[in-house]
Amino acid sequence: MNVLLVYPGIPDNTYWSFRYALSFQGKRAAQPPLGLMTVAAMLPSTWPKRLVDMNVESLRDSHLAWADVVLVSAMLVQRESLAAVITRCREHGLRTVVGGPITSSLPPSVLGADHVVIGEAEDIMPSLVRDLETGSAHPVYQAPERPSLDHTPPPDLSLIRMHRYSTMTLQYSRGCPYQCEFCDIIEIYGRKPRTKPIPRVLSELDQLHAAGWRGAIFLVDDNFIGNRQRAKALLLELTAWQMRHHHPFRFTTEASLNLADDSELLQLFEAAGFTSVFLGIETPNESALITARKLQNTGRDLLASIRAIQLHGIEVMGGFILGFDTDCEDIFDRLADFIQSSAIPIAMVGLLQAVPGTRLYRRLVEEGRILATSTGNNTAAQLNFLPRMNPSSLIEGYRGVLRQIYSCDAYYERVTRFLSQCQSATRLQRRARLSLTSLRALFSSLFRQGILDRHRLAYWRFVLTAATRYRRSFGTAMTLAVMGYHFQRITDQLCNQRS
Repeated sequence: MNVLLVYPGIPDNTYWSFRYALSFQGKRAAQPPLGLMTVAAMLPSTWPKRLVDMNVESLRDSHLAWADVVLVSAMLVQRESLAAVITRCREHGLRTVVGGPITSSLPPSVLGADHVVIGEAEDIMPSLVRDLETGSAHPVYQAPERPSLDHTPPPDLSLIRMHRYSTMTLQYSRGCPYQCEFCDIIEIYGRKPRTKPIPRVLSELDQLHAAGWRGAIFLVDDNFIGNRQRAKALLLELTAWQMRHHHPFRFTTEASLNLADDSELLQLFEAAGFTSVFLGIETPNESALITARKLQNTGRDLLASIRAIQLHGIEVMGGFILGFDTDCEDIFDRLADFIQSSAIPIAMVGLLQAVPGTRLYRRLVEEGRILATSTGNNTAAQLNFLPRMNPSSLIEGYRGVLRQIYSCDAYYERVTRFLSQCQSATRLQRRARLSLTSLRALFSSLFRQGILDRHRLAYWRFVLTAATRYRRSFGTAMTLAVMGYHFQRITDQLCNQRS
């Protein structure tokens, strides 16, 4: 049975696409579709398989003509592209199987696929494979429970062309122990973190290394430190692996802000080669954090916690939300000032979205405040619920925050402040490897930002500062300059679009 695995397109008009930054490197997407690559490894080895990531190539009629069945995985933000894929498959008389996070947010009848898989695939695949072979597949498959990760196979790297991506991916754990009201992760993957055995993680690193990958690896865990003791054990092994292989990788992941409270954990992060971490900081409005049950961020000096992580040479990427019920008109200036003071270069600011399946969604349904199904894109200036604040004021205030934090002067000032307090510049530089990709990005930046761009004077002031005062972390500085270009372009689009 010929199996075509398809990953729908992610909208370009979002910060998360990294579209403009990727063009400097000659890359087509930030990361490969790890979920589909892992599912492919669960299919019979005798089944021919092909993977089409629509973020790096088009889905062609020849792909569909080859296939007997099409397996699609998607997030909510990919809904529009997913619908187009399902329509094309139906026109070609192909059966479709849809899985991924979107199936936990939308009912099967809305998705339009022949077969829908709800939940994680490990315990479902044997029966799905058998039923597909016999032509007796059911309309819906629901995972009976959240599976152990002890036997999850490594992803099938043979299905992708690694040079198309800027970052490779690896998963160590699923789930998060916290109870944020707006988060669907805890609803889909649970509040009890499950982890892979450490030898299996190291074998996936061996696989990537043997395939020739060098550079960035994103551990896609929902909260890498959800089980802190197991995370520490893995970090010790990652450090040893890196030393044996002469530090070929630099890691990034997602965690909770209480990472800052554990100095041992921070030292292990640094030693293992983690150069950045994404944190859900959300808001400086403590009452909003309490209402949203983001209690791990309360009762602390948020700026001091961020700084504690940065002082280990780890860049903090922050997630922020506007539109909580307790937000007042002053939240926009407070948030912009907070981000500027935090020295967080990459601040993902979005409007609150009520995603189906979350506690927030259920509460707003009871209160009669849901307006539409969430698109999954929280950076679009759109609301799917009725906020307490005037909606027009909220959207305009949101755009005002984006304009402030991604003005060239404000952005470069945050990057400079991060570099000045980063005490591991030599370690970061040691991890940086000169490559054709990095050279291409550097020269593209000098030309496009330094000559063609209207903000070139601010750019050259920043480059001069980085070259003279932060020479040992110049590579980091230029990477962040390129990222700033992307965020400035997307900000222009978001601020100029009609509501």
